[in-house]
Amino acid sequence: MQDFVVHGIPGSPFVRAVLLTLEEKGAPYRFARMAMGEHKAPAHLARHPWGRIPVLDHGDFRLYETQAILRYLEAVLPEPRMRPAESRGAARVDQLMNIVDWYLFQQVLARIVFQRVLVPMRGGTPDEAVITAAMPDARLCIVTLADMLGTKTWFVGDTPTLADMMLGPTLAVLAATPEGAELMAGTVLAGYLDRMNARASMQHTTREYLLAA
Repeated sequence: MQDFVVHGIPGSPFVRAVLLTLEEKGAPYRFARMAMGEHKAPAHLARHPWGRIPVLDHGDFRLYETQAILRYLEAVLPEPRMRPAESRGAARVDQLMNIVDWYLFQQVLARIVFQRVLVPMRGGTPDEAVITAAMPDARLCIVTLADMLGTKTWFVGDTPTLADMMLGPTLAVLAATPEGAELMAGTVLAGYLDRMNARASMQHTTREYLLAA
């Protein structure tokens, strides 16, 4: 089987979700590291017409959209299984992946993390009003996810699934902000993130690790 090539920017939770899945499955891959802003350059727009990341190349097959990529990897790399065979478990994994896409990222990270992390990286000052306005959505996400996790080690089943591949990186990015750290402190999500961060796959996909590679 040909190696996989992942195009993306270190630090992106969506890029990391794909890298995590490849790491967990023990698959050979190459990370085609991109610089900040390079996703809007003509070369990448030829890969992804909307200029988003990640993009996966597998031989002559190219694919974008994180959920589609993860499901493709599950299909071509069936071991270890990361999406339950039974219908309810599979549906729960899909539900959690959509929670990341539609609520945790769009309503929380795109506002809090963007203001706390990306705006200063570009030389700007965070807009505190935007952060404050995002906090009710952030609280709802954290409370809901904590309730869904409950006393379980992983969100679905006894081993990590594709849902954890998306939730781990996303929660890690949020936890790196003061607001995210405060929201997660004392919840079951704090212990969950500790378990995720202890995995070799997470350690091999940090922004620092990828930049040094």
